[in-house]
Amino acid sequence: MTLPGSWEMVVGLEVHTELKTATKMFCGCANHFGAEPNTNVCPVCLGLPGSLPVLNERAVELAMAIGMALHSRIAPSTFHRKNYFYPDMPKDFQISQYDLPINSGGYLDLPDGSRVTIERAHLEEDTGKSTHLGGSGRIHGAERSLVDYNRSGVPLVEIVSGPDIRSSAQARAYAAELRGILIATGASDGRMEEGSMRIDANVSVRKSGDPFGTRCEIKNLNSLRSLHRAIDYEALRQIEVIEEGGVIRQETRHWDENLGVTSTMRTKEEAEDYRYFREPDLVDLAPEQGWQDRIRLSLPAMPAERRTKLAERLNAPTPAQLDAVGVVIDLDLEVFVNAAIDAGVDPVLAIARTANELAGGIEGIKNLTPDAFTATLLMEQSGQLSATQAKTVLGELLAHGGEPAGIVAAKGFEQLSSDSLGSTVESLIAENPDEWARYCEGDEKLAQFFIGQVMKLTKGQANGKAVIAELQTRR
Repeated sequence: MTLPGSWEMVVGLEVHTELKTATKMFCGCANHFGAEPNTNVCPVCLGLPGSLPVLNERAVELAMAIGMALHSRIAPSTFHRKNYFYPDMPKDFQISQYDLPINSGGYLDLPDGSRVTIERAHLEEDTGKSTHLGGSGRIHGAERSLVDYNRSGVPLVEIVSGPDIRSSAQARAYAAELRGILIATGASDGRMEEGSMRIDANVSVRKSGDPFGTRCEIKNLNSLRSLHRAIDYEALRQIEVIEEGGVIRQETRHWDENLGVTSTMRTKEEAEDYRYFREPDLVDLAPEQGWQDRIRLSLPAMPAERRTKLAERLNAPTPAQLDAVGVVIDLDLEVFVNAAIDAGVDPVLAIARTANELAGGIEGIKNLTPDAFTATLLMEQSGQLSATQAKTVLGELLAHGGEPAGIVAAKGFEQLSSDSLGSTVESLIAENPDEWARYCEGDEKLAQFFIGQVMKLTKGQANGKAVIAELQTRR
């Protein structure tokens, strides 16, 4: 969205990702989504008197992996108590990192070539989950509230970007790229619908070239679509307030997905409002260099590197082909593309079928093997199958599995012999002399007319390329 006049939006994102550990941050309770409420709890994550936290080693490793993937500096860090009251915070404080985070600095390059800086990526524990019944579903006006403490104490990394984002589209691209990195490192499953990744957006507006304006924070956006819509709405809201003579106040706002609006939750707190102080029950965290090196060596290729490597298999890829490469990488489907190309399939065909047919049937991808995919494309490339037939075969493979040759036989997709195809084309030329004359005079659109007629007569058994060849020999 383009803002009116010379207005410019300034956006920074805070992304909270739950880490894929077996247990919680400071206790041995299971870190498992979907369990019965208040069953994965113990004195530590419930904040009962006398309980003591013990740091989860695997959480530290995953935090370092995230930092390394974001080109951050790994440094000795400390834990603090962040004090505030909310019903889903059983201790009335959250153990977090404050002035000395484990990861600081860094950057994330986006597919469009822009770069977003990373200020920090620090460790902390998650809160419980409140469910407000009655009214709007928010705490204000609710008839009663229920609290599930299963999530309390789940390890989190909060990734804070610099105020470098200038559009909702760029914010969405940043969140999508970051999600891909989190999944690639093994730190998170990236399931926003389950709360594994949640986004807070800090939004302000200014006239181009002016200092930053007053920001408002939109809390707990749980989809890329919501992120995009909320940022656009909030920027336009702030512009309207300012142009009407009002003043933007720093506050936290709620996004209503159904109404498509933000509304005030509370006045924005500053760091001093949380009364941070060092966590007395945890020692400083200083990962030794050998430990860091082992984590670095274990990291797989990140999405950007994988996109580059796959794009190199194309000859001067078009923007549309690069978009298809992005789809392949996002869905982790390059094993199919690489297998097909290695077997001699045209890279353009391999990527197109993967980004369209396989991506469209992703729920059935477990039924398809790279060998079956490759065999289908080789039949299409050789002319044994038409494009339509190849797509049908792939659809059957995704739905039910099996072997391409068997599906081809069952569907009656064997191609016509050249003699049979030739006689069919001759008959059509005789039946459509006007269309044939225009085609011979250079009207290339008539080729599609003849192909369509041949397909109808042969019940789809002809190959379009073969029909064109037959027409050309008679032209």
